Order: sequence, then structure tokens, then C-alpha cells
Amino acid sequence: MNDVNLAEERSLVTELKEQIRLYLLYRRYQKARSGELPWEEHVLSALTKTSFKRSVKVIQARFVFTWRRAIKRILDIVVSFFGIMFSFPVMALTAVAIKLDSRGPVFFKQTRIGMRGKIFNMYKFRTMIQDAEIKTGPVWAQENDPRITRLGKFLRKTHLDELPQLFNVLRGEMSLVGPRPERPYFVQEFRKTIPHYERRLYTKPGVTGLAQVKRRYDETLADVKRKVRYDVLYIRKMCPVLDFMVLAMTVKTVFLGTGR
Repeated sequence: MNDVNLAEERSLVTELKEQIRLYLLYRRYQKARSGELPWEEHVLSALTKTSFKRSVKVIQARFVFTWRRAIKRILDIVVSFFGIMFSFPVMALTAVAIKLDSRGPVFFKQTRIGMRGKIFNMYKFRTMIQDAEIKTGPVWAQENDPRITRLGKFLRKTHLDELPQLFNVLRGEMSLVGPRPERPYFVQEFRKTIPHYERRLYTKPGVTGLAQVKRRYDETLADVKRKVRYDVLYIRKMCPVLDFMVLAMTVKTVFLGTGR
């Protein structure tokens, strides 16, 4: 008897479900004939429009970001190529002056961290005595650093020591404008103590940058933290116009001799 009642209940539930389904279909048919949409269709339409808008925004953002990177790379190639050509006499005289001023190689090669953690060799004119860190290991340069040569002080103040980095730019390892390229040892240390430090690696490091023209050389951890804020701001606002502004500020710094 219980089995019979259970079967009847199941049959009744199935019949009710079918009636509800037919009613919903009929309701949708009536709405369609009158030119109206059921609430389910409104919800689906709203969700579709929202998803479409989000997709369009994502595509636009990626297109703008890719376009800006393309313009930035073209600018890097053109400026670095002609920069090497026009500055070659200056670089030649600087090389001779370094040889006459102190013992050691003309160029200083050092491992740096680039975009997305890529390791590359950065080149500069040597401004310190030979094997300056052989006893101390990686340390920051300081004001009135005894390791800096007489000519090195002038080269650093005028930023002429950074001219060989134009070759790094031409090779695509660096950009004209971007965060300062840092050594692997300091990147590992700063990641532990400075929040969001790895954001600096979202773009190529630069010969100059917003942080470099706004702040002095790093001497303390507080200096690095302040520069990271400028680097993150630059990456968020990165565009050709901002690059031209930073380059203009760099030229002003070089001619006024306010760098260090």
C-alpha cells in the first residue's frame, strides 16, 4: 500500500513539473507576441551586455598598452641609434680620459635584472677604482665615496658614464626611460622588505627614469622605497608623452649639473 501511495505522489509531482514547464513556455510565448520579454530574458540580456562591455574594455586596454609599447620601442631604437652616432666622439674622449686618470678597464660591466626578471649585462664607463667591491661585496655608492675616481665624480654628475647603456637600449635589454636596473642581490633583498617591489619588473629598465630625475642615488632603504613609488606611478601612466617629459627633465639635469 505504501508503495502504491509513493508511486502516486511521484506521478503527481512529475505532472506538476510538466504543467509548470508548459505554463512558462506559454507565458514566454504570450510575452513574445506582445513584444515584451520575461524577466529571465532581461537578466540574461543585462548579463550579456555587461560581459560584452567588459570584454570591449579589456580589448581596448590591451590594444592601447600594446600600441604604447610599440611606440616606446620605436623611440628607443631611433634615439639610441642616433645617440650612439652623435655621442661617439664624446665616448672616445671619455675612454681616453679614463685610461689616463686611473688603472683599470674603460668599461664597467655588471649583471642587472631586466623586464620579468631577465638577467643581462649592463655597460657603463668605469667611475670607480678597479675591483671596488672585491672586499666589501655589493654595496651602495655614497656621497663622497672614496672608491669613486676624480674623473668618475665628473662623469656621474653629468651622467656621461651612462652613455654606453645606449647599446643596451639598441639591443632591447633596456629602454630610454624606465625604472633603474638593479643588481640581483639587491632585488632579492628588496623583495623581502618592500611591498610590490616586483612591479618594477613589469617593464624594461631605463637609462633614465621618473624616479632617477626626482630622487638622488640610493643610500638607504628609505630612498629605495620612495623611488619605488615613482617607478610604480610611471608604469601606471606609461606613455610616449611621459617619456618625452622625463627625457626633457634629464637633459635639464645634465646641463644644470644637478645630478649625482
